[in-house]
Amino acid sequence: MSNLIKRAVSLYSYQDEYFQRKMTLEDCIAAAAATGATGIELIGEQSVANCPKLPSDAFVDQWFGWMDKYKVTPVAHDMFLDYTKKKGHYWSDDEAVESFKQDIRFAHKLGFKIIRVIVNTTPQIMEKVIPFAEDHDVKLGIEVHAPWNINSAWMAKHWEVMEKTGTKHFGFIPDMGGFTQRLPRVQVDRLIRQGADPEIAKFVCEQHEKGVMAEYTIYEVSRMSNKRIDMAVAELSRHNTYVNPISLVPHIDRIIHIHGKFLEMLEDYTEYSIPYKEVVDVLKKGGFNGYIASEYEGNRHIQDIYEVDSVEQVRRHQEMLKRLI
Repeated sequence: MSNLIKRAVSLYSYQDEYFQRKMTLEDCIAAAAATGATGIELIGEQSVANCPKLPSDAFVDQWFGWMDKYKVTPVAHDMFLDYTKKKGHYWSDDEAVESFKQDIRFAHKLGFKIIRVIVNTTPQIMEKVIPFAEDHDVKLGIEVHAPWNINSAWMAKHWEVMEKTGTKHFGFIPDMGGFTQRLPRVQVDRLIRQGADPEIAKFVCEQHEKGVMAEYTIYEVSRMSNKRIDMAVAELSRHNTYVNPISLVPHIDRIIHIHGKFLEMLEDYTEYSIPYKEVVDVLKKGGFNGYIASEYEGNRHIQDIYEVDSVEQVRRHQEMLKRLI
């Protein structure tokens, strides 16, 4: 097995063009492959009819045909637990487990070896589905998503399940959004266009870069303004957290995949907010050799003013990863 980190693309990155019917599912796979990425990550609910019910045999044949045609591999399927599918009824644990099993069957059928488990999935549910995942040889990765980090209490409880079961089929999937050193410019600018005070926005950005805790910034802004839009700027600091990438080191053996979130790739192949080099260096030093999957989320913050070009953004991100790896 190669010791190098591998590169994938989450097809979620092309959500804007896919939603607007500018790109088909095959177009998304082709665009990902054209960057030199060898792995595909899929949000089944976005791309496959009736997911997580099993896809038709015709779709499965088509899917593997595309994998062969574009020389890519199915890497990760992103699952969700939709607790409120029935109006007025909240799922029991047993119903959640049953839905989760459907996702495992779905992933297995399309050749995915990893499932990105949505961050709010409880450790109790994880423990119940691990044997089923083992039977299907699908690894489950709890998403480490801001505002949580890999050492937060919620993740510690999942870690306890990993230790208790001794399974090789449960690990972590850190999201790069947890290393946001500067607030994403595309998010801040959009809120200014919607009426936020530019001076308050500047203050919030400065506080974030200094590492001031979000709750303090939110309190300060509440004293400066009673406008909801200004509070929304302050709250960006709560949802775009930064922890030192060294925090990954103790858990490196349990990291099975990485979500390469990004919101704005610049022309010099750097990401505006996230110090990718620092994170990738830690992963390399620790011997991580799984996939980093490009996940472009800047699209929805610029679509009111610019033509979205997810293909170019992903291309730049993949070029940056190639250089860093």
